[in-house]
Amino acid sequence: MRLAPIFPVQIFYDGACRVCAAEIEHYLRRDHGDRLHGVDISAPDFVAPTGLTHAAMMHELHVIDASGTIYRNIAAFAVIWRAFPAVPFYRFLSTLFSLPLINPLARCGYRIFARLRRYLPKRRACASGGCRPDSRPQD
Repeated sequence: MRLAPIFPVQIFYDGACRVCAAEIEHYLRRDHGDRLHGVDISAPDFVAPTGLTHAAMMHELHVIDASGTIYRNIAAFAVIWRAFPAVPFYRFLSTLFSLPLINPLARCGYRIFARLRRYLPKRRACASGGCRPDSRPQD
């Protein structure tokens, strides 16, 4: 993985998954430097970027930086954490998950999560058709 992703980055996440959406929306709310842009891949109008499939993107988190470099899985989270250089905890996580012994374990743990993710609770339908952070659930 490139040591310094080029910001801003696009985070491709499943907005219909409560856990996934909550995690990514947490980062998007804290991004005051316009370094992170969320893309809800569960939106009906979503079209996968060239070279990627919707199924692959639904399987694991993808981040694409401004140069077009694609990061997946734990590497995608490391890029997100690097968007917050002034936050020691995120710097620590980025460093920790890049360590030679920790990284393979983290990737394995993420793969297990990705397989179990379909059993997690889903969000209710959203007013805009997709579950973007600024949309409100319908009752």
